[in-house]
Amino acid sequence: MLGSVLKLPIHRATRFLLVGPHYPENLGAAARAIKTMGFYQLGLVRPSRLATPDHPMAVKMAVKSLDVLEATQVFENLDEALVGSDLVVATTSRRGVSGVLSPRSIAQRAVVLARQSRRISIVFGNEKSGLSRDELGAAELLLRIPMAADQPSVNLAQATQLVAYELFREALEERERAQP
Repeated sequence: MLGSVLKLPIHRATRFLLVGPHYPENLGAAARAIKTMGFYQLGLVRPSRLATPDHPMAVKMAVKSLDVLEATQVFENLDEALVGSDLVVATTSRRGVSGVLSPRSIAQRAVVLARQSRRISIVFGNEKSGLSRDELGAAELLLRIPMAADQPSVNLAQATQLVAYELFREALEERERAQP
């Protein structure tokens, strides 16, 4: 069985989707990133010819996460990848986009939905241009990772790690609040 020993509703409910990734290293690192937080559902939408789960560099970067990498689903388009999603969250690094939420705010909403057995898809754009306006438009919520430095964005695998961490952290805190 894929996933971690510690199982929370958020783990079953959440799928991470990478749209048009270019680099196999980011794919492998993203698989490792989500598994370290207990997640196991990873999908690719129109990956580059190199960003495939069997690429040697993806395998190298997926340290102790080959099960996640090997189970990665590949989709022709974003609509196909989002089938069955109850909540779609798209990530963006664009400034000036209104209604953008932090990973922590998204995590609070996602944990509530996961408890209700609702499916959540977190969508990440490619390393060069992010998500298109149409791809952003497919989401109910937009997420931006706050940054102190004047950088255009964080690395794709790092962004995946940060979002996975916030989801996991919030799920743990909710579990602690619910215990008598």
